[in-house]
Amino acid sequence: MNLRFLLTSLLVSFCTLVFGAKVDSLDIPSVVMQKNLRAVVVTPNTYAKGKTAYPVLYLLHGGSGKFSDWITKTPDKMLLQNLADQYSLIIVTPEGEPLGGYLDSPFQKDSQFETYIMKEVIEKIDNTYRTIRDRKGRVITGLSMGGHGALYLSTRHPDLYCAAGSMSGALDLSVTHWKITPDFAAQIAPRFARILGPVGATPDLYAANSVVNMTDKMKVNGLPLIIDCGVDDFLIEPNRELHRRLVYNQTPHDYTEHPGAHTWDYWENSLPYHVSFFHKILKANGVIAP
Repeated sequence: MNLRFLLTSLLVSFCTLVFGAKVDSLDIPSVVMQKNLRAVVVTPNTYAKGKTAYPVLYLLHGGSGKFSDWITKTPDKMLLQNLADQYSLIIVTPEGEPLGGYLDSPFQKDSQFETYIMKEVIEKIDNTYRTIRDRKGRVITGLSMGGHGALYLSTRHPDLYCAAGSMSGALDLSVTHWKITPDFAAQIAPRFARILGPVGATPDLYAANSVVNMTDKMKVNGLPLIIDCGVDDFLIEPNRELHRRLVYNQTPHDYTEHPGAHTWDYWENSLPYHVSFFHKILKANGVIAP
């Protein structure tokens, strides 16, 4: 019996390797920033078998992370592959600026990540893979600073996405609203200042670029939104504030708080909810691959 179990397990593992989702590392150089950047691209197991175009999930990393985090840091190293297979979609994890908010810095020419993701990354993915080359087949979410980036980019470019989400998002770029120590605040302040300038300057670029202050635009756009955060997360208050403002201006959205903190265990549990949420919208748009 043990031998049969072992042989069965080996067969399942072999089939997963041969027929499962494929993970690519793709160079996506930036003309606007004049530097080389990369992304992970996960294609479902059905991608190689036909000529169907697939919807794309853009999945952003956090403020201290990099493009490969979603493949290397989740406890389940097959999380993205399994989701790509289950929902028949392409998952792209592009590079972002540390604590850059996924915006175009008015001060640093090498930190133009709004332009990079919106124009250069999407164009490269659409020209390299069989994608739904329309907003109805694109969704975006991310963790921490990537959660801010996903809502920021989708709010400013509703013509490019049909839905967006945020996991444990840094939704207010003013760290005074984060539950962090003074030492941590002092440590990250120079990185924010590099992108947005000094705190207290006029105009206030921190407030102007914070997702928490974009709820009126979110209402006008009408994009389906999914937002969640752990109750023990140091970013819980900005998430609650965004939720409060969306409720106040009557913007429909899906908001939940779960047990957990700012950890990969939490995000591994959160991501499948986001993908399931997006799947319903993509299905309604008629872009689900067989």
